[in-house]
Amino acid sequence: MKRFLATLLTMSLLSAEAGAGLNIVNHYSPRNKERPLRSRTDYIILHTTEGPSKGSLNKLHERGEAHYMVDERGKVYRIIDRRRVALHAGRSMWNGVRELDNYSLGIEVAGYHNKPLTSSQVAAVKELVAQLQGIYRLSDERVLCHAMIAYGSPNRWHKKSHRGRKRCGMQFADPDLRARLGLTARPTYDPDVRAGRLVNGDDYLAKVLYGSGSQRRQAQTAQAAAEKGGKIILKNQSAWDLAREAYNRSSTTYIFPDGTKKNGAQIRDWDKIPVGTRVVAGEQQSVNSSRRLRTMGRDGNTASQLAGNEYKNGSTYYIKPGSRQAVRGNAMTSDAFKTLSKGTRVLIGYKQAGTVSTKNSAFDLCSYRWKLSSTYYLMPDGDLISGANIKENRIAVGTAVFVAE
Repeated sequence: MKRFLATLLTMSLLSAEAGAGLNIVNHYSPRNKERPLRSRTDYIILHTTEGPSKGSLNKLHERGEAHYMVDERGKVYRIIDRRRVALHAGRSMWNGVRELDNYSLGIEVAGYHNKPLTSSQVAAVKELVAQLQGIYRLSDERVLCHAMIAYGSPNRWHKKSHRGRKRCGMQFADPDLRARLGLTARPTYDPDVRAGRLVNGDDYLAKVLYGSGSQRRQAQTAQAAAEKGGKIILKNQSAWDLAREAYNRSSTTYIFPDGTKKNGAQIRDWDKIPVGTRVVAGEQQSVNSSRRLRTMGRDGNTASQLAGNEYKNGSTYYIKPGSRQAVRGNAMTSDAFKTLSKGTRVLIGYKQAGTVSTKNSAFDLCSYRWKLSSTYYLMPDGDLISGANIKENRIAVGTAVFVAE
């Protein structure tokens, strides 16, 4: 009898989603069934795909990176069952709660963070959000955008963990757009910056998300002037400002004023990039593979350059070249930091889930996270392999597993 009633409830909720004029279809990811059920749902997170719908839908479907996607015509695709975990938030925090994939629904809207939605998208997002709010009893203040919750690891521009890793979906903080979506309230400040858990790493974004109407307009005007003519490095506009975590990837190209080109992986001295250098970012990376693995000699030459103020933390691990051991930052001496050699790998913001044994598999240690790109395996031979590249039959007994906090 209980199973019958549960089935009726599920059917009624699904039919509610399909009603009220929503053009909604199932396009479930192959990852759907392997994702666990959420213990609770506290937020709805609105994203922008930063690309057109066709390629975006393929990527989201393949990787299971959203519960829904809304295309330019207002068609809604179900990608991950709304009761399950979708990997849409990446490194995230809101009001002290981290890893919001576990507590939120993710809606991707085809388009860009700095371009308007179509009228069809506005209508579809409005209806979808309203229905999900009704199902989960969520207030308007709990409908957030990705830019509000994403945060970044320390880097050469920011010595502390900081807000501003992404501008994804930032227009969903605009009161006028929220009103069109039927949302009458919004967060008016960043609780994690206010509490000192994070620092503000993007003044422009902070004004867009939380500023008054005049502050937002002034910030947007200044930003438009800075971006006129493309993404160009200026005295007050760095590689980080233009490319974010893609700044040192091979997919990001730097075209110098003399016409020569280098990709991000080829650049060593970021302070000497001349003003006027044009930045061309390649395909966006999965939200789940943020740059928390860094290598000495490539990403910096000291522990503090690599991990900022977190270099001594217990959640920062150092793996020397060829070593089979990861040492926590809070277990290292001053001399040990001075003798770190080129090629040392640094994991920032991690915890060790355990060690693979005959009784405990990778799945036993970290559940669905075992295949994530942000999960790392330190093999007995010293190799460090991302979960996105791991082969199940290669995970030997004695392999240490590290998951992002």
